[in-house]
Amino acid sequence: MSASYVTALLITSWRITVINQENLTEDDQEVIMNLSQAYLEWWEATLQEGVREGQHQVVENLLRVPFGSLDDELEQVIEPLLQLPPPEYSRLLPAMSC
Repeated sequence: MSASYVTALLITSWRITVINQENLTEDDQEVIMNLSQAYLEWWEATLQEGVREGQHQVVENLLRVPFGSLDDELEQVIEPLLQLPPPEYSRLLPAMSC
């Protein structure tokens, strides 16, 4: 587990504990709101990173089918392909093996 993941889990646990307290000060409420926003931003970034890694793996696998292994030249094609929408790179990949 990464340090940022563990930190986010600790912040979430702390937030749940604090919210369950009955007498929250204005400062407590403000800290909770700020940490909640930071957590949501972290979570969104983590999800986007996971999607990106998944797309990278799909393109790699689709390139391996016609070419077998990926040499340096094919590795360099992956990132530019990922800049395209998935339907576009999915259409282009089979054409690359011709």
